[in-house]
Amino acid sequence: MVNGYKMKGLMLVSVLMATAALSACGNNSNNESNTAAAANAAATTEASTEPTATESPAADTADKSDPLVVYLNDFDDIVKPMFEEKTGYKLEIVSGNGAEIASRIEAEKGNPHWDVVWMDSMPTIDQMGKNGQLLDSWAPGNLDGLTDFAEGLVPANNTYFPTGEHAASVIVYNTKAFDANSAPKTWDDLLDAKFKGAVGMADPAVAAPAYPFVAWFFQSEGMDKGKSYFDSLLKNDVHVYPKNPNVAKALTDGEIKAAALQESNAYTLKNAGEPVDIIWPAAGAPASVRVAAIQKESKHLDAAKAFVEFLLDPATQQALIDKGDESYFEPSVKGVNAKADRAADAKLVVAEAGWAGEHEGEIKQWFADKAVK
Repeated sequence: MVNGYKMKGLMLVSVLMATAALSACGNNSNNESNTAAAANAAATTEASTEPTATESPAADTADKSDPLVVYLNDFDDIVKPMFEEKTGYKLEIVSGNGAEIASRIEAEKGNPHWDVVWMDSMPTIDQMGKNGQLLDSWAPGNLDGLTDFAEGLVPANNTYFPTGEHAASVIVYNTKAFDANSAPKTWDDLLDAKFKGAVGMADPAVAAPAYPFVAWFFQSEGMDKGKSYFDSLLKNDVHVYPKNPNVAKALTDGEIKAAALQESNAYTLKNAGEPVDIIWPAAGAPASVRVAAIQKESKHLDAAKAFVEFLLDPATQQALIDKGDESYFEPSVKGVNAKADRAADAKLVVAEAGWAGEHEGEIKQWFADKAVK
């Protein structure tokens, strides 16, 4: 494959078209789960999740036996039993990658079927708050337990709350191809001609962490320099795959020799004994922030608020780290221990949510245009 990005251009464009309407700026986002396709999700909904009124709720107005409906893109296997056992509320989960969830939310915009959205798509959810789709001006009872980093990510009107941050990409290399001296160590190293055709990354229009990764470059360097960087990376024949697991497989299969890879995928490879090593660039790894938000017309407000507080409970975040599939992340609350083998000097940097959300459509369209050329 000379350039995997070109081969996936049509898919990227179609995802953009399906999700661009999330805000006036045309925003969407993504992740790693693989469930129902976005088109089917937009066209079909569960009868049990149908809202019955449209007034702004002051308290629960639904039957207490009705489940709380949560749209998410990870941890669906362990969150339901944990939440139900802890609170007594019933939980119904709709899972999918970020593009699927974003498309479904947009399709239901006039008649939402969800109560809480929880995924690592902070720019998209920030725009939903600005568009009036989210409950605001409510503070969880345990909000003061946030770390300093996470506290700085909470918007002034409290429309969403961070539940953890992970590296959207770290540098991973195949130790059969490079050693510690010859492997790329910085983001600029990936542009070196000696790595031409050897590097892979995930598609920013499909994989939820991939957009926060590219957004940090565009914000920190400016739009023109951001375009210049990724244009140079594409000209260096970077391989672009739909999701991070595809990147990981290409790395271990030898199709590529180095990658910008999401951290849970990177550590999973290393823990499985694959011939890879991980580098945290000194400049920092762009972070993808997982946030939770409540739909403003929810008829299950008590349960929805309980769910957000459940996610901000140190015991919950510790369980997600100890048992979850996407367990490599920096917790958003104090008193939680990250994975013992996660780099002690791991440095995360993050694009400002409002900026990243406002420019999401423009940046993704730029990548889409590059893909079809």
